[in-house]
Amino acid sequence: MIINHPLLGPRDASEFAYLGDASLIDRPDWQAENAAEAFYEYAYLRDNPVGEHRELWFHEAGDRSWLVVTRNTMTHEISKVELARDVARARGRSK
Repeated sequence: MIINHPLLGPRDASEFAYLGDASLIDRPDWQAENAAEAFYEYAYLRDNPVGEHRELWFHEAGDRSWLVVTRNTMTHEISKVELARDVARARGRSK
């Protein structure tokens, strides 16, 4: 599988480590009343989606950047690759 890195161009997936659902960017508020429950769900409860899914990938054997890769879990077709920092910043502005 080839991941088209936004800064470095096409790279083999073996350079990356898959780190899970991209929703992990949104950490729970540690000061909320339900923080313990929210962190339990954040850390342990995961969906196993079929079809298009946003995932976190770490460029371990390269520039050490974090990416949000939108990938079809059935076909492995990648439709979008973004720097995770840009995704996090955009989410911060939209809240």
